[in-house]
Amino acid sequence: MEAVSYRGFRFPPEIISHCVWLYHRFTLSLRDIEELMLERGIEVTYETVHQWTRRFGP
Repeated sequence: MEAVSYRGFRFPPEIISHCVWLYHRFTLSLRDIEELMLERGIEVTYETVHQWTRRFGP
């Protein structure tokens, strides 16, 4: 199994993996995840979360 590379992304790996985990674990919508991150002070769009889930998801 290859190690996942987050190189070149604007956000830290912890944020990316947390968003992907939220999406797959709780089946939240992309906009719900965008809103949850905004409540934590992290501005990320639902489009970005969508790209992350496609690239780093199962």
